[in-house]
Amino acid sequence: MTILQILLLTLWAGLSQVDQMTFNLLPSGIIPTAIFTGLIVGKPELGLLVGGTLQSYALGLGMFGGASIPNYPVTAIIVVALSASAADVPATIALIGIPVATLTVQIDVFGRFLNTFFQHRADKYAALGDSRQVAFSNHLGILSWSLSRMIPVFVALCLGPSFVEMLNAIMPPWLSSGLSIAAGMFPAVGFAILLKYLPIRSNLHYLILGFALTAWAGMPTLAVATFGAAAAIAVYYQAGKTEKANAGGDVDE
Repeated sequence: MTILQILLLTLWAGLSQVDQMTFNLLPSGIIPTAIFTGLIVGKPELGLLVGGTLQSYALGLGMFGGASIPNYPVTAIIVVALSASAADVPATIALIGIPVATLTVQIDVFGRFLNTFFQHRADKYAALGDSRQVAFSNHLGILSWSLSRMIPVFVALCLGPSFVEMLNAIMPPWLSSGLSIAAGMFPAVGFAILLKYLPIRSNLHYLILGFALTAWAGMPTLAVATFGAAAAIAVYYQAGKTEKANAGGDVDE
């Protein structure tokens, strides 16, 4: 990778994290980040594949309260940049993606811990009535959040694909097999968590329809998702008509 590519992706990792916590102007989700990385390295299809795979890992996960969860956008940047081809994606996710995703949890905790230093600094100047220093201290918190994402990306991209080859050569077979099994289990775990959140009892008919289309009709996931989108639009419009009717307003036919 070129220095410019490394710097662009490193900067994106930091900016997207800050954007998620503030204005939400950037397409900083897992799939958009993976596609953006693919465009930067000249592999947009690879970015879509990696993004979709990692998105299935993250289904049902949410940063509730102060919880730290795997940072899959950072993982997506590293996996896309270090994967040689689409055929190499499963191995790279197992070898690099899962350990990186696990490591980002600890890095997130460390970043939050460092942020308390700036908050105590703000408390000190608040007691002195210095509002300018309070604002500056709060802005310094951007450093801990962004650097906790930028440093892993920068280090991994500087090491390059040769690092993957080196790990593959020195890693014992039992460990690489275990990581591959974990990579295969994560999508199932993600869907299970998501189903736990969703109102399945009141929408059981849609779940049955999706299962039938996939398991018996053999339809691809994208086609089933299209049916789901059409059903969601129909439910949305029907709910709007029902709300208007209950409010006594005119209902458009």
